Amino acid sequence: MFQGPSSLSLDAKGRLSVPTRHRDALLTACAGALTITKHPEGCLMVFPRTEWEKFRDRVTGLPMSAQWWKRIFLGNAMDVEMDATGRVLVPPELRAAAGLTREAMLLGMTTYFELWDQATYEAKEAEARQAGMPQAVQDFVF
Repeated sequence: MFQGPSSLSLDAKGRLSVPTRHRDALLTACAGALTITKHPEGCLMVFPRTEWEKFRDRVTGLPMSAQWWKRIFLGNAMDVEMDATGRVLVPPELRAAAGLTREAMLLGMTTYFELWDQATYEAKEAEARQAGMPQAVQDFVF
């Protein structure tokens, strides 16, 4: 299970270093094999390959009315491998789609990660806080 934020910097080639606390789990779960695709909110989703296969199967089962979402998720998915030093190359097409430049935020979302451009993430989080909690969260018992 992946959780927690990590502020990262992409290098000049578009690689990010997977935080140490997640490397062993990724090596155990999928031997460092990952899949990256677009998220509907403007970031990227980074899946261990085994979790990607489950997500892919769910998306494949969507009805024809969701054909564009199939294209967004499946048509943009790219397989990548963690190298020996724990780095992952984020393909240029996906970096451009998410507006990733140098400073990034990696969020553990239980079975996958979200990879955000740092400034975009901060702006969207501020917007969400300003909008207030949705009813579903207000009803949640803390």
